[in-house]
Amino acid sequence: MRNPQDDAERRRIVIGIYAVTAVAATAAAVGALAMVHRAEDRTGASSTAGWKTVVNPEHGTAFDVPPDWEVVSSSVFSGYADHKDPDKALIGHTAPAFFKSKWCSIDGNGDGVVNDVHLASTGTKGADGAKSTAEVAEKTAPTWVYAAYTQPDKSVVKWDKPVEYTTKYGVKGTYVKAHSEGSEKSNRCDGDGKAIAFGFKNSQGDFVAWDFYGRTGVPGAVSDKLIMRILSTVRLSGDPKPTAPL
Repeated sequence: MRNPQDDAERRRIVIGIYAVTAVAATAAAVGALAMVHRAEDRTGASSTAGWKTVVNPEHGTAFDVPPDWEVVSSSVFSGYADHKDPDKALIGHTAPAFFKSKWCSIDGNGDGVVNDVHLASTGTKGADGAKSTAEVAEKTAPTWVYAAYTQPDKSVVKWDKPVEYTTKYGVKGTYVKAHSEGSEKSNRCDGDGKAIAFGFKNSQGDFVAWDFYGRTGVPGAVSDKLIMRILSTVRLSGDPKPTAPL
């Protein structure tokens, strides 16, 4: 007999829902939403030598990341909370991978609790209600930039027109690139960022999005060339396996 509590744990174990900008303002969100996740091996055979495979069974998708990226459990949900309502997640993705997960560390409100800020992340999310892959991409990419880097200022978020794209595995969809220009810096971890979202359909015809977001204008920032190389590996991975709601 299935245990509902086990299903819930497998569903969305939340880590790192905090904003890179205004860390002090979201310190409460970190404490309220951060939990320890169940460790499990999610890496597998990669199509690119030395790279790691990231599988999201909930959406039936997979992609590859370089060997120096950290791949965590598929049960992990990672995203950003609304500064005005720390209990509300603006955006997030599951089965994430992180690049330099301790790139910048800061005690945002002086309470002695140090929060680690990652340089970049990538993952997959659902897109219920979308009517096209272009709509998925246009909504997802700018929201990542706003949520992670510019809150509460939407005026500094810019994005390009949708571009049709086919991965090297034949997955057809649309991507949108977004970035910020002039994000307010309230601490040394703050600054501008960018995002790219690729909207497509899984094997059941449901709209989903692969996405990337990361800081810009800093040493070691992920290049557009590498982002597109990761995007090129996006593929379907069996039928999606819906998980029990919380």
